[in-house]
Amino acid sequence: MLSSTNAITPNGYIRFRDYLQKACGISLSDNKQYLVASRLGKVLERENFSKIEQLVDALERLGSSKLKEEVINAMTTNETLWFRDTHPFTILKNNILPEMTAAPLKIWSAASSTGQEPYSISMVIEEFKSTRPGVLKAGEKIVATDICTNILQHAKQGEYDSLAIARGLGADLQKRYFDKVNDLTWKIKPHLSSRVDFRYLNLIDSFAMLGKFDVIFCRNVLIYFTVDLKLDILKRMHASLKPGGYLFLGGSEALSGLSDHFEIVQCHPGIVYKSKAV
Repeated sequence: MLSSTNAITPNGYIRFRDYLQKACGISLSDNKQYLVASRLGKVLERENFSKIEQLVDALERLGSSKLKEEVINAMTTNETLWFRDTHPFTILKNNILPEMTAAPLKIWSAASSTGQEPYSISMVIEEFKSTRPGVLKAGEKIVATDICTNILQHAKQGEYDSLAIARGLGADLQKRYFDKVNDLTWKIKPHLSSRVDFRYLNLIDSFAMLGKFDVIFCRNVLIYFTVDLKLDILKRMHASLKPGGYLFLGGSEALSGLSDHFEIVQCHPGIVYKSKAV
């Protein structure tokens, strides 16, 4: 693998950083040369590129291509676990779902990674329905999107090894909602996966085709974008919410300059943002 010293020149790093931001919105700071080298080293070696500039030249020349897809996949962070941060899922079950029992329920899990978030949402819906027989008769749909194509394929399969299963999932839920494939692998039950629709989506592009949602989970992804792009995405997400719909952000993320679009709902513990009419 090529080291950052050999491959990631100062000018080349700036060019790659600019390309990546334009391609998918990810904004790298000034000191991520080692990260780029470690994640793209195999690509550089395979393509026989001694400098990152050669990779950028190829990306710009080829435009939309398999190489672009591979680079974005490599540079995307896919850290996740079941019921991450806990509070959003508790708020969904106790505060939001009771409001939405009449009309068809539609939830968007943006940057869904390997599927733990949308499947966790599906489990919450199942738990809610078990305590409220007859609710949500109009149906439920979870749209799960991500920019990383190989991660989407993994999520669609709904299969997880024992280590991934153990990250945030209790033994009771594992037994209730997963089937054992073999000694090392578990698969989400069909009645949970059937309500999840996985799709490719780059958040810098339009997502109007996804329709309107009651709830949007957009957690731990906006931190990788510039302030301007983050604001643009949040405004477009507001437009994708039904009147009075809800937005969940990550624990380290917050709305800034959008008080006319959302109101903060304190749920003790945790918060959620409710859309306002603009």
